[in-house]
Amino acid sequence: MMKGTTTTRRVAVLVATCSSFLTPFMGSALNIALPSIGREFAADAMLLGWISTVYLLTSAMFLVPFGKLADLRGRKRIFVWGLGVYAAGALVSGLAPSAGALVAARAVQGVGGAMIFGTGVALLTSVFPPQERGRVLGLNVAAVYVGLSVGPFLGGVCTQQWGWRSIFYVNVPLAALVAALAAWKLRGEWRATDGESFDWPGSILYGVGLVALIYGFSRLPSAFGAGLTLAGLLVLALFVFWEGRARTPLLELNLFRHNLAFTFSNLAALVNYSATFAVGFLLSLYLQSVRGISPQQAGMILLVQPVVQALFSPLAGWASDRVEPRIVASVGMALTVIGLALLYPLGPGTAVPYIVGVLALLGFGFALFSSPNTNAVMSSVDRAHYGVASATLGTMRLTGQMLSMGIVMLIFALFMGGMAITPGTTARFLSSARAAFGVFVVLCTLGIFASLARGDIRARPAPAGHLR
Repeated sequence: MMKGTTTTRRVAVLVATCSSFLTPFMGSALNIALPSIGREFAADAMLLGWISTVYLLTSAMFLVPFGKLADLRGRKRIFVWGLGVYAAGALVSGLAPSAGALVAARAVQGVGGAMIFGTGVALLTSVFPPQERGRVLGLNVAAVYVGLSVGPFLGGVCTQQWGWRSIFYVNVPLAALVAALAAWKLRGEWRATDGESFDWPGSILYGVGLVALIYGFSRLPSAFGAGLTLAGLLVLALFVFWEGRARTPLLELNLFRHNLAFTFSNLAALVNYSATFAVGFLLSLYLQSVRGISPQQAGMILLVQPVVQALFSPLAGWASDRVEPRIVASVGMALTVIGLALLYPLGPGTAVPYIVGVLALLGFGFALFSSPNTNAVMSSVDRAHYGVASATLGTMRLTGQMLSMGIVMLIFALFMGGMAITPGTTARFLSSARAAFGVFVVLCTLGIFASLARGDIRARPAPAGHLR
């Protein structure tokens, strides 16, 4: 082992896990604050959904382009700049004078989030050998779930004691500190290609197509929404056509064409997040708006799921170094289906211990799925594609999260129109939630088959790479 390699690995684990904590912390804390934001800005349920969705949308738009830039220009460089942009977006969000300004500021945060998502896992995969990868990726996923765990509790405390803006202010010094540590202590730079140009046309087509698809989906069932969704699909089809002929493509399509493990692992991630992300959003609204529980108490209840995730993710990552990742991940997906089905009969008198038990089951299922699935994706490509592979997986996650929120907003539009959640609309809200959980059960059941179809990973030797 080269001198300094151990220190580099330790610093890489520290900065990657800290950054993996920040973004889910913000998202889960913000879910608790949404009712308070809605009251201050007189925002309806759909606008509140956009405060979360716009962050995911901008992140997904820029994730693959920044992943490619990281492969070309350096993963550490993009990572550090991303933390800076993320901190700036958090500061502006905290100062937002209106719901529209908050949505715009969250979009800025999403750009920073894309730069972080597209490089953090790639950095870890660059500095750790294959036989240790599952363990460190498990720690990284655990950091995500620690953020999800702390978020509802601290978000509830901050919202109740100092107002929802304090959630954003807390993120500013944390992100700045991680950026400074990475710039100061993470020696060297990692990139995998020299002399390649960046695919600007492909990046534009990708971003425009994705925005049109997701925004159009959120406006269904209107004619405008249907037209925009179709336009997004056509632009993404043009993107695929362009990438197949570009000299230096943004996205190497052969990763999908000739690598079933990569393709189905990403598909499984897309389906899993599509079926699960909006659960926290729905339950936060249910606990506070239907049951009248305070933000702090709601945060404590929602804490259960990510705590279980954080506890079991390292174990799941360790298991995926020894057992076929698809087996572990598929078991996790199956447990998630059961948990979602148990939420379907949610009503105004559903016992809180019942909800806590279901959240614990969902947390265990998520833990078994996420770490092994990440290990499967990163182990299925060579080092030259770590940035794009990490960014593609991140895109699947964010696109899945957007689709999850899009499904909920579509159901809200059908069941509630533009009405806010009040005692008079409780029945409609509960019908919306049950419809969403029903759709999620079907999606996650299909995801089990995608997870099983990926084939064996451990039997394939990892290609050698190099550090620059």
